[in-house]
Amino acid sequence: MAEYRTVADAYLGSNDFWLKPLDARNDAFAAMRHETKHGDGMCFHEELSVIEGGIRGPGFWSAVTYDDIKEVNRKADLFSSAAGITLGEQPPETLEFFGSMIVMDNPRHAKFRMLVQKGFTPKMVAAIEESVKVRAKRLVTAAKDKKAAGESIDFVESFAAPLPLQIICDMLGVPEDDEQQIFDWTNTILGAGDPEFAMDLDGLIMGAAGMFDYAQALGESRLLDPTDDIASILMHAEVDGERLTAAEFGSFFILLAVAGNETTRNAISWGMHQLTQHPDQRELLRANFDDMALPAADEIVRWASPVIHMRRTANEDVQIGRAKIAAGEKVVMWYWSGNRDEDHFPDGHRFDITRSNTKDMEGYGAGGPHFCLGANLARREIQVIYDEIFRELPDLEITGEPDRLVSGFINGIKRMPCDFSV
Repeated sequence: MAEYRTVADAYLGSNDFWLKPLDARNDAFAAMRHETKHGDGMCFHEELSVIEGGIRGPGFWSAVTYDDIKEVNRKADLFSSAAGITLGEQPPETLEFFGSMIVMDNPRHAKFRMLVQKGFTPKMVAAIEESVKVRAKRLVTAAKDKKAAGESIDFVESFAAPLPLQIICDMLGVPEDDEQQIFDWTNTILGAGDPEFAMDLDGLIMGAAGMFDYAQALGESRLLDPTDDIASILMHAEVDGERLTAAEFGSFFILLAVAGNETTRNAISWGMHQLTQHPDQRELLRANFDDMALPAADEIVRWASPVIHMRRTANEDVQIGRAKIAAGEKVVMWYWSGNRDEDHFPDGHRFDITRSNTKDMEGYGAGGPHFCLGANLARREIQVIYDEIFRELPDLEITGEPDRLVSGFINGIKRMPCDFSV
């Protein structure tokens, strides 16, 4: 098979590429978009294992334009999620842990999604909304107290990380004493490849197994003794006479905890980074918060692209543009690139909350059948935390460069200093 590489060092399947500055990343994807639109078509890339002991796969096609990503994502009959949704090959040992609906195809996906949706009742959604407001206020108060005591403040640690984590734990009925353990497990799972977290396959498996066992025990407990949380609702919900097993609940717990925590955490972090970098945008948002909060949240997700990619596998021979993809080959949808496609988002590297088409950004599943169930919750968390910060900490700003996660899957920030007056 011909291998197209428009940028010599754009080895997207290697962690070395993701260590590069964002400008270098943007240049590489811009060149690939140009090649896709005006050259030989979609690029094919070599695949390297990002974790020690992982599987080196056969390579993958890169969907980098807005239109190609939309086409692949919406043709769920031609492109399967069941073989895995990350670029690399999924080790067999992890299939049980990560086997939730995000790696299912219809009709099983549709039935599982119907079961899960039963947990998001109007009463539960209202309770979650109140929880977001209460938790945001507590975080701001705690940060004020910490600053008054003369301590330095890390934005991720004080604001971006705890809010979505606490909301997910509230939803699932996880005791407050267990929140840090859930946080550590999610870091291990999504930090695979970053030396600070899971440095090898064994570390990833241990983290996933720990969370899976915890979740199964929680599900079994709620089945026997239901309480007022989503875990209880899900364990007792039925579709066509079927309920979730404890193992299925365990996989969904991992999906909800990881996706609902890490992605929103990084959107909030990158959003504050960009609002500090662009004080005109910050002032525009602060002065017109009621009108601008939602489009700003979507622009933050567009610019940050917290999930950098999603992968599919071709069910049959298919052609996308000029690329002839064989059955069984992998196609990676690079949301980071699609969200910067100049044909849809002029000057796409620029952060601009006034964009007229920000709602069209390729986030939360890009409109396909796997569109994120928590999209509205994520938007709300972003809006609420900024509203609280603007009112209580109006001069908060980021004071140093972000310590970025080494990952081609999650555009993460591990640490980022901030300051404000009290």
